[in-house]
Amino acid sequence: MAAPERHIIKKYANRKLYDTRTSSYITLEGIAALVRDGSEIKVVDRETGQDLTQVTLSQIVLSEEKRGPSRMVDGGALQERGQALLDYVRKTLNVPSDLVNQMERRKSDLEGMVDEAIEQALHRLRIPSHTDIDKINKRLDRLSAQLKSAGLPAPEKAKRPKRGR
Repeated sequence: MAAPERHIIKKYANRKLYDTRTSSYITLEGIAALVRDGSEIKVVDRETGQDLTQVTLSQIVLSEEKRGPSRMVDGGALQERGQALLDYVRKTLNVPSDLVNQMERRKSDLEGMVDEAIEQALHRLRIPSHTDIDKINKRLDRLSAQLKSAGLPAPEKAKRPKRGR
């Protein structure tokens, strides 16, 4: 199976669309036909290079919906071509799962960096962090266990520092 043709469409400030593959101007209807025929397209702003593919495909879907099914004689062909266009739009508009996973990893990394920065700020201000309080409580537990195993009376129960956020 041959790779689908790739068309780069440049959009000019005057809203004209230019297909660099065929070196000719193209309409939204022409782009829709390319997509239906299995070609891959990318629409970019000629001046800024901004990717306008999603916006353009949305315009095509909207204009196709406005025209309705009465334009075509063969309803089966319309449905098949419309489905191909919708499949391409869905594929183009959906965020890939690896991108979502990457964003979640970055969010976790950012949360870790924020926690570390807070810990450092608390340390500089000599305010115990939840990690410091956890260490103190574990140390108290070990000391109490050592006293108990040595047969010494346990000291009076002191209030433990509460772990705050």
